[in-house]
This record gives sequence, structure tokens and C-alpha cells, in this order.
Amino acid sequence: MATLENKNAKVVMKPGREKSIRNRHPWIFSGGIREVQGDYQPGDIVSVFDAKQRFLGKGFINRASQIRVRLLTFQDEDITADFFRTRLQQAIAHRQALLPPDTNAYRLIHSDGDGLSGLTVDRYGEWLVAQFHSAGVEQQKSLLTDLLSEITKTKGILERSDMKSRRAEGLETDNQSLNGAVPPAAEILENNLRFQVDLEKGQKTGFFLDQRENRQIIGNLSAGKRLLNCFSYSGGFSVYGAQQGAQTTSLDISKEAITLAKENFALNNLPTDNHQFISANAFEWLREMPETYDVIVLDPPAFVKAKQQVNKGARGYKDINRLAIAQVASGGLVLTCSCSSYISWDLFRKIIFSAAQEAGRTVQIIARPGQSFDHPINIYHPEGEYLKTFLLRVW
Repeated sequence: MATLENKNAKVVMKPGREKSIRNRHPWIFSGGIREVQGDYQPGDIVSVFDAKQRFLGKGFINRASQIRVRLLTFQDEDITADFFRTRLQQAIAHRQALLPPDTNAYRLIHSDGDGLSGLTVDRYGEWLVAQFHSAGVEQQKSLLTDLLSEITKTKGILERSDMKSRRAEGLETDNQSLNGAVPPAAEILENNLRFQVDLEKGQKTGFFLDQRENRQIIGNLSAGKRLLNCFSYSGGFSVYGAQQGAQTTSLDISKEAITLAKENFALNNLPTDNHQFISANAFEWLREMPETYDVIVLDPPAFVKAKQQVNKGARGYKDINRLAIAQVASGGLVLTCSCSSYISWDLFRKIIFSAAQEAGRTVQIIARPGQSFDHPINIYHPEGEYLKTFLLRVW
């Protein structure tokens, strides 16, 4: 089978800068490279060697990115179409083995977590939504599309490569149908609950699949209680709570999101008598909250999207957590989330500590759930653990 590698180019590391590669971290930054020998195009697959010309691995190279090489393998093996077929099959088999019953929406490919740096693919029933974050997977887009169609037998694949991160790879944003005629919206099933997903313009790829297990936790714990779902988007946590008999309030600044949340209540035949849908700024609304809630969910968008934003973003996380901790009923629960990869578990815990201290209440951590199983974390790549959540009890 024909190789997909550029055999005329190779990367040579600076002396002593190969440790992270030997520890199987998949990213090589430009500062660790001594030279690149030979000509190459952005996204080419090249071999990497240490300063003594010992083989280290193979991966996508891109001179436009600070992540100069995204490693695919640490073995001296041929990179062919079958290499990518095997990686895709392995990832898909993992999901099929662990998928909860009555669920047809999940992450199929999770970038470095599945050894395919820069590629994310979500499945929504009969459709796939793909994002190509790196020049390497962009170059292999046609092959990957064909392989995904062959393996999954889905009706169509929509590309949603509209992320700002593509600019760091020297790529333009790109939204298009790659295979089949994908509808603008689709209905999915998650743990036997139904949701309408905006495939074309919805947040992320349309739905927050990484919160599946957390939605189920909150649904069970809020049974018969008053649930406030801040940054509610399409109402996922609210639907789970309402299905268990909770009295819910869905709060989001986007009127379109609130409309979608109402549609999801209707899809599940949930009466809206005991439920509120409010379009408002969560910070402002929490400061003047008209009633007390037993359970509050904080799942805001990423406040930190670059390293230089950490201090400002941390203040935002502290403010929203202080407000929720101060307002929740005594003995109540707060599920607080950060999807900012630059906010570590340790930093997020310190932020919550400061918020609790300023609120002047007793706070217990009773669980630390994270991202769903279909968002696996490569043990050698801690950056892949982007979602941090704490379940708090407040007195």
C-alpha cells in the first residue's frame, strides 16, 4: 500500500530536547527542533530523530504552528491508509463497547486522546460532524472522510471547521458537507431522552456531549427539588432534572438557546408549568436572584482561551462561583464546571476555595466528575483533560 509519508524530509531535535517524546507526549514545539532537513508542505507526515540520529516517531509537521509536529506514532511503522483505518476502527470500537443504552449521540474521535491529533468527530444519529483542527488532518481530509463513511455507514458528514484555533495552523475556517446531504438539525437520543441539535450553527458541534454523565448525575440528585441551570444552552441539565420531577429554571443570555431548550422540553412531553426559561446575563441575574434553589449548575463557556487570559478568566470563574455558593439553599448542591484547558484541576479548586471564602459558607467537595468516557485522555497528554467539574455541598 502506498505510503502517505514525506520520505524526503525529517526533523532533528536539539540535544537533550527529546525527553518529552520518549515520554510519549504527542506535541513537539518549535523551540526543541534543531533543524528540518529537506522540503515539506504543511501537514506532511515526517520522521523525527534525536540529535544522534536515533528514531523517535512520525507525525504531522507544520511550520505555521507553535506545535511544529503532532506525533502519530512512536514506532518506525509505515503510515498508509490502513494506519488511519486501524486508528479509526479502534476508537469507534471503544465507544460501541461502552455506549449507554438508548443513546445515539457521542464523540467518535477525540483528537490526541485517540491518537489522531487535530481530528474530532461527533456522531448524531445518522450523521457525523467533523472538525479538522490541524494542517495534518486537513491534508488527509479526503482519505479520513472516505474511511469514516466506510466504517460508520452514516448518511452524511458535515464539516464544522469554524474554530479560531485553525488560524494558529495557518488554515482558514471551513464549513461544508463532505459526504451526503446533512440536514441543518437532527433529533438525537441520549439515555432515552430526546434532544434537537443544531448541526450547522450550534455551539461546539451542536451539543455538549462531554457532559452526558454529569447530566445524569444532576437529574438523579435534583429529583423533586428546585434546579437552576445557568448557561443552560439547549436545556440538557434541565430536561434531565424535569424528567425526574425537578422544578427547573433554564437561564441563558441567548434567546435562540432558550427557544431550543423549550423545544427539547416539548420533545420529551414535559409540561412547562413548573419550569422557567429566562434569557438573561447569568452574573447579573444571580446577583438579584428572586428565589432560592436546591441545585445550581454552572456550565459557562470557556473564560480562558489563551494562556495570557488565565488571570482575567480566573476572576470570572471566582465571581460566578461566589454568587452561586452564596445563593444556593443550605444543604444544597452546586455543580461547577470549567472547560478551559488552561485552568488546571488545582487552579480551579483554588478558585472555588476563594469563592467559598468570600461567600462565607461551608463547602464540601463530594465528587469530581469530568468529561464523558467518549472523550478519552491520553495519559501522556494531560492537556486533553480540558473539562473539570466539582460537585459541591453548601451549608
